[in-house]
Amino acid sequence: MDIKEKRVPKSNKVQMIPKPVLNNPTRVEVDTTWGEIQPMQVAEGVQTVDELTVSRFQDLGGQIIDARTADFFVETTIPGSVNLPHDRIAELKDHLDETRPAIFFCNGPQCPQSPKAIRTLLKNGYPADKILYYRGGMHCWITLGLPVVKGKKSKQSNVFFF
Repeated sequence: MDIKEKRVPKSNKVQMIPKPVLNNPTRVEVDTTWGEIQPMQVAEGVQTVDELTVSRFQDLGGQIIDARTADFFVETTIPGSVNLPHDRIAELKDHLDETRPAIFFCNGPQCPQSPKAIRTLLKNGYPADKILYYRGGMHCWITLGLPVVKGKKSKQSNVFFF
């Protein structure tokens, strides 16, 4: 049986990012029905990483790329991330430093946005060994109680940052 057939049917009102439960900051509401489950390894040569790796990158000032569309980024993102939307990644790839690894993330294990960005970069010659995939994305980041911020648009380059 295909995994799609095993999942709970989609809800009428899709909610891609976990939301805080009213009057209870230690609880979030999660919609488990949206999206399509993504593979653990997005492409050959691209390493999948966890929250501990993302946290270390934050501490070291590493490249953390929010590959979601800007409307998601301005709502909430991982501190220290830069928004290079998956649908514009080819034109914005010059904002990346190819000599240093970069972590790419999106809304979570069922979101195709960072896998699309990664595949586009690879097709455009970006080195696979400099790409890391945080499959857990905003879904896991938020449900694990890690900090988030609202993203802001950069006036200089039409690139978004926290």
